[in-house]
Amino acid sequence: MINLLRKNLLGIVGLVVGAVGGYACYYYIGCKSGACPITSNPYISVIFGALMGYLILDMFKKNESSDESN
Repeated sequence: MINLLRKNLLGIVGLVVGAVGGYACYYYIGCKSGACPITSNPYISVIFGALMGYLILDMFKKNESSDESN
């Protein structure tokens, strides 16, 4: 369990930071008319922010090196 957490730590941090950023975007920038599909709904903003945070921080994860050489 601990190894799995360490392996995916950047992804988990990205989820949390992205979710907070998504809610902040909804709260401070949000669209009250409903014309903006992402920023008009807090749930969609949080999910979208968490997804983007995960994907961005997951890019910096080190790859597992294999013993195969080509």
